[in-house]
Amino acid sequence: MIQSDLDLFDTQPQRLASHTVLLPGFALPVVEQLLDGLRPVLRAAPWRHMQTPGGLRMAVALSNCGSLGWISDDHGYRYTPTDPLTGKPWPELPAALLELASAAAAAAGFPDFIADACLINHYLPGTRLSLHQDRDERDHGHPIVSVSLGLPAVFLLGGLQRADRTRRVPLSHGDVLVWGGEDRLRFHGVLPIKPGVHPRLGERRVNLTLRKAG
Repeated sequence: MIQSDLDLFDTQPQRLASHTVLLPGFALPVVEQLLDGLRPVLRAAPWRHMQTPGGLRMAVALSNCGSLGWISDDHGYRYTPTDPLTGKPWPELPAALLELASAAAAAAGFPDFIADACLINHYLPGTRLSLHQDRDERDHGHPIVSVSLGLPAVFLLGGLQRADRTRRVPLSHGDVLVWGGEDRLRFHGVLPIKPGVHPRLGERRVNLTLRKAG
């Protein structure tokens, strides 16, 4: 499938696979609350470029909030209760973000989802995210909720094998993508962000990925 397969002006939920749902503009009513909640988070746990276990510097800067935060270093990929940069617990999940994630999961068919971890990714034009699976969580029975803010992106939705064909899914400011169930371990990634200036966030894309990690 290619980008034009999706109706870019459709605000209704769009089912991309059996347990994968795009909610166009779902976060728009609470964007300002989300940004207000993220400011103290990023003051306490600033953006940083982590290293892969192989010693490569990640192109996408990141931070975390919640009782657990995702990290990468020479010991591998994992969740920790403390920020290795500060030695302190990760900042709390903002209430508006927690409520949005639960509401989006319910709208996609996953009731009673309560996130305990939010990975905050910061993309600049040209940065991308390679195909990967989210496997570091304790229980894969919970969905993943991904909130897009700022510059548009093209999300790659793959299959359960890395070599499976990918579908290109355009994501705009305020869109929320939810996947779980039999789709939970699909490979996914993000194509290089195109240059641009978002009226609210400037030359950047911020992605909030909420999970039940513990």
